[in-house]
Amino acid sequence: MSLTKRHLAMARLLGVAIVASWGLGACAYKDDFVRVNSRLDQLDTKVQSAAQSAESANQSAQQANQSAQQANQRLDQLEGRVKQLETAPRRVPRG
Repeated sequence: MSLTKRHLAMARLLGVAIVASWGLGACAYKDDFVRVNSRLDQLDTKVQSAAQSAESANQSAQQANQSAQQANQRLDQLEGRVKQLETAPRRVPRG
């Protein structure tokens, strides 16, 4: 085998090795992408769950706020009646 043919055979072998390593490298990258996409899906699910929890908490807070406003209105009404009773002349008990 001449030197040129040997070089050509070596170059061919080296080219095959490079192409094979690229192919295997691409598989590794695909696995990495699959792993990253899986993690992103998990995080997306957690974020959606947190958003739903926050929305539920917000609705509960709004309902509590409405209840507090109604209670305050009722207290204001009662306060006026209590003041009226306190300032009214004393009644003499029967008996």
